[in-house]
Amino acid sequence: MRVLGMISGTSHDGIDVAICDFQWEGPGLRGRVELVDSVPYDEGLRESLRTALPPAATTADEVTRLDTRIGQAFAAAAEGALTAHAALGGGPVDVVCSHGQTVYHWVEDGAVLGTLQLGQPSWIAERTGLPVVADVRIADIVAGGQGAPLVPLLDTLVLAPFPDDEGTAAALNLGGISNLTVCAPGCEPLAWDIGPANALIDAVLTADTSTPLTFDRDGEVSASGAVVPDLLQVFLAEPYYGIPAPKSTGKELFHARYVDDVLSAWGGTVSLPDLVATLVELTARTVAAALREAGVVRVFASGGGARNPTLMGALAAAAPGARFATTAELGLDPDAKEAIAFALIGWATMHGIPGNVPSCTGAAGPRVLGAVTPAPGGGLLPVAGGRGPSWLVLENGLPA
Repeated sequence: MRVLGMISGTSHDGIDVAICDFQWEGPGLRGRVELVDSVPYDEGLRESLRTALPPAATTADEVTRLDTRIGQAFAAAAEGALTAHAALGGGPVDVVCSHGQTVYHWVEDGAVLGTLQLGQPSWIAERTGLPVVADVRIADIVAGGQGAPLVPLLDTLVLAPFPDDEGTAAALNLGGISNLTVCAPGCEPLAWDIGPANALIDAVLTADTSTPLTFDRDGEVSASGAVVPDLLQVFLAEPYYGIPAPKSTGKELFHARYVDDVLSAWGGTVSLPDLVATLVELTARTVAAALREAGVVRVFASGGGARNPTLMGALAAAAPGARFATTAELGLDPDAKEAIAFALIGWATMHGIPGNVPSCTGAAGPRVLGAVTPAPGGGLLPVAGGRGPSWLVLENGLPA
């Protein structure tokens, strides 16, 4: 089955897409990644989204407009991916799995009570003629889980062949939020959102009128600054870091005003490069603490932060007991990992296989994820309920 996976993450800068062909191979699954791409939001949509996200107030009419505009953007990205895939000689795609755009994750006293992803899937179904799996987080939340992270379905399968005698391996995603999936020999996998990776860095750069940058390209801004130790300690005092896993967070906590509040509590002044350097060190320290607590010896990183040499250097210095590589060593494009993960979730849903990992989200049990919007002509793919695969090997089917 070929699945087009789609997601826009907490950086809300565009849509990552991946087309994967998944086929059973004995008890395991073999996936061929046939196309990956990233389609930026147009500036008007990105600005509308930015001004509607927490801590800003918004209205029902603006949420409705965003749901349509994001759905149309996803539909256009899906159509573009399908056209490009066909031009490469790819076979027919069977289904789309769209994560959409998270705009709010409702957390109270450590419990997740709701979540909202925008991007109306009917726009995608109408544009592509394919059924669409969407709204994938809520089933886990209703079962008592965090609804996040959901990438452990992919992480646990691709880490399954990791030799037990090499110790504990982990998959680390450094998107807007850092999250970790830990696979220790003989133990149930664990996963949780650690804290901000790029979210606060992006927020302060976007808000600063002295620079056109909206992210720390190649780590150049942070490399030009110096960590401010006493300011770092104020950031590290955030109570979220002390909450035990499973836990999840997002821009409902770690947003631009959050930085302003910390700076006010600190009471000093700081240059933009020093602030960004301090935020990079914040990510490094919080991730390193999580790795030490879990006894991780091997880390496979992905996400935009994996391309920031300043951040990766700070991580290596803060966690000298761990060896770092990217998920490319697992056959996973570090920039497309989440799109591939949601392609896999779409495959699981259409086969009646649970897509959550309860030990990672805290759900009461495994749940098939998402709601399916039928193709415009009606009908769905046959659903064959059964046990999930025990491993996944990915092959690179992208053109040279």
